[in-house]
Amino acid sequence: MRALIQRVSQASVSVEGEIVGRIGTGLLALVGVEATDDRAHADRLLHKLLHYRVFADDTGRMNCNLQQVEGGLLLVSQFTLVAATDKGLRPSFSSAAPPAHGQAMFDYLVAQACRAWPRVETGRFGADMQVALTNDGPVTFMLET
Repeated sequence: MRALIQRVSQASVSVEGEIVGRIGTGLLALVGVEATDDRAHADRLLHKLLHYRVFADDTGRMNCNLQQVEGGLLLVSQFTLVAATDKGLRPSFSSAAPPAHGQAMFDYLVAQACRAWPRVETGRFGADMQVALTNDGPVTFMLET
């Protein structure tokens, strides 16, 4: 699994003009699922999402994680993250999970996140979503399991 995470001061995701998920300070995680991903991959990714130190401490250094700053976590499925872009001028999605498997893994990640942290919001799997955010820093990382 891959997650492109962005430290945000605010982020939201809308479907057909309706906001379906919104956070203030926290992490926006765009999540891609590969065909070979399983629950262990999702568990490792969630651990990283909750514990990756990307927030400033009192001295301004990135030493705090999402839980320490009591931030929100906005999870948005994005299969294009697992595209192969090394050849040609069109992305290949051959390593992406089929929709049923991708949704099962994303839903599992969301369920586990909700058990572990009270400030979780999501987009809508498979929907045409509009994501709005204010990237704080900017700070952006690619996490992989």
